[in-house]
Amino acid sequence: MSSEVIRAGTPVGTARAAMILVHGRGASAEGMLGLADAFEVDGIAFVAPQARSGSWYPQSFMAPIAQNEPHLSKALKTLSDVVADLERQGMPAEKIALAGFSQGACLALEFAARNARRFGGVVGFSGGLIGPDGTPRNYAGSLAGTPVFLGCSDVDFHIPLKRVNESTKVLEALGGNVTEIIYPGMGHTIVQDEIDHAKAILNGL
Repeated sequence: MSSEVIRAGTPVGTARAAMILVHGRGASAEGMLGLADAFEVDGIAFVAPQARSGSWYPQSFMAPIAQNEPHLSKALKTLSDVVADLERQGMPAEKIALAGFSQGACLALEFAARNARRFGGVVGFSGGLIGPDGTPRNYAGSLAGTPVFLGCSDVDFHIPLKRVNESTKVLEALGGNVTEIIYPGMGHTIVQDEIDHAKAILNGL
């Protein structure tokens, strides 16, 4: 596998479902696994890849995509490898959820859009699809009813509200069952209501 991966929760071989947790810029896989305790859901294998430099790509997610290459492609390949590894261990895609915060949310959402199929769920805490305004969103495949949750503040310095709204529309067009909630004045963080929505997705797996 192209990235270090750490695990928590139930071992994959005996878990009823899995969640891939993708950390944000300057954060860590270990820190992201703290969400596993917050979710308070049994029977889930939590898997968190670690970006080698603490960042999945160097520029803003709104920058021209070429400015984030080859890092972006490598990061997407890391998620692909993690999914494939879970599948090799007997975990079907429809039982695999992806969740990320900030840069990790952007990466998880972009991965799901580029590799659209029925996943267990997709959760974006303060994130959106990658690329500048006007980026073509001609993704193939279908999310086939995958539950998707997008939560973000209306005053997030890093994530324009317009991009969250656009991401919701794109993921709905791909067949995702999308819930978008904008939290007034929340800032760039995760609140309990978002945890509860992610927990509901896990409880449904």
